[in-house]
Amino acid sequence: MPLTKKIHICKTEIDNISMSEAIAQINHVIQRKKPCYMVTPNVVHLIRLQGDKHFQEIYKNAIFRIADGLPLLWAARFLGTPLKEKISGSDLFPRLCELAVQKGYKLFFLGGNPGDAEKAKTNLMNKYPQIEVVGTYSPPYGFEKDESENKKIISIIKESKPDILLVGLGAPKQEKWIYRYYREIAVPLSIGIGITFSFMAGTIKRAPLWMQKSGLEWFWRLMMEPGRLWKRYLIDDMKFFWLVYKQKMGQEKK
Repeated sequence: MPLTKKIHICKTEIDNISMSEAIAQINHVIQRKKPCYMVTPNVVHLIRLQGDKHFQEIYKNAIFRIADGLPLLWAARFLGTPLKEKISGSDLFPRLCELAVQKGYKLFFLGGNPGDAEKAKTNLMNKYPQIEVVGTYSPPYGFEKDESENKKIISIIKESKPDILLVGLGAPKQEKWIYRYYREIAVPLSIGIGITFSFMAGTIKRAPLWMQKSGLEWFWRLMMEPGRLWKRYLIDDMKFFWLVYKQKMGQEKK
């Protein structure tokens, strides 16, 4: 597999690749048939990585770390190491579906609000009649602490034999669940995609395209879910920009 150029933001290594390069790399990884996973660093991830040793271990062992969010592109440019492209989970998802149709890869959807994964599957099959979604499952709240529930999920996934496992549990739960079980489930590629199932199901509306492109998607989501997201966007973002500023000052002192 070709090596990709890396950049560093807040002590975190990120692959500097475009969407088309990411899809090509993903295709290569799936064809190897060896279980692995990728992560999509955003501001929330980078803040958590400052003090969460387990999350750092998860990142260290991921096969790819691709930038999710315009703040990372802004930070990279400010640091003098510009990233090629933002690759959010919500933008990556349809490209993965297209790849799955082209190559005959099978998908499994784990997570999302009750019914969202199944509705996302229905909507996708209307758009891509040839797509193979071999299973969906929305686990109950707190399932990650229930050994019998996790055994059930593992069994369902293994019996379905997907090529790509898409997990929508929110960060860091989805990354921690994937890391704990990715070898056991033996899926070629597992990816955490956050709220994407709800977007695809139509139960949560994504920001208009102009807001996505201008970096205002965060504002749209804050207006949609202020109680849940105010800390992420009004506090964590400030911490992130302060960390980036300190990194820049450290570079200039060298």
